[in-house]
Amino acid sequence: MTDYLNTFFFGYYPYLALTVLFIGSILRFEHGQYSWRSGSSQLLRRKQLMVGSVLFHVGILIIFFGHLVGLLTPIWVFDTLGISHTTKQLLAILVGGLAGVMSFAGILLLIHRRLFDARVRATSSFGDTTILLLIFAQLSLGLSSIFVSLNHLDGGEMVKFMGWAQRIFTFRGGAAELVSDVHPIFKAHLVLGLTIFLVFPFTRLVHMLSAPIWYLNRRGYQIVRTRKQQSGNQSTTPAE
Repeated sequence: MTDYLNTFFFGYYPYLALTVLFIGSILRFEHGQYSWRSGSSQLLRRKQLMVGSVLFHVGILIIFFGHLVGLLTPIWVFDTLGISHTTKQLLAILVGGLAGVMSFAGILLLIHRRLFDARVRATSSFGDTTILLLIFAQLSLGLSSIFVSLNHLDGGEMVKFMGWAQRIFTFRGGAAELVSDVHPIFKAHLVLGLTIFLVFPFTRLVHMLSAPIWYLNRRGYQIVRTRKQQSGNQSTTPAE
């Protein structure tokens, strides 16, 4: 049973999550462009939003690109550059730890604002709150994994994750076996990360893929009313 679960979560689940991420994002953009937004509430409790948002976004971008480069760069590249596994592991712990603390502080501020400000809470959907809590859990797992990584400064565990990610993205078999014996906290971190990819197209996170220019070509109409107009007397103007 353990082998089956390992094969499913680290052999098949990555492809399920990435497929839903890719196809779901395209379908949502094509058929639900008016929901393609972050649902800004910046007019409410603006100062806390700005501080939390800056801390979170700066930290999470460092973490994202750090994972992207660290996992998908072939090992021989680091060997050619003279970067040992131990050095890479220490660099990941230091940079990832600092960025993780920054993101963690930011997400705490955003969650506090979302849950404990009555006006913000009233404008929040279930998905808004859930995705914040999922990211909070993921950051917690990531920071906790640092203490485990300190016991593997030879970089052996890191090499397993690099091999796993590169086999997944190059459609090679045997990926799940590479991480079968890693610490449970790493496995939980991987599974939750993949789950965030899975739900990505159905949440406010889609705004990460946007640039303002997308909205110039948005199709359809939006309803515009003045306060004095009755509900039956409404005008429509093209959304531009």
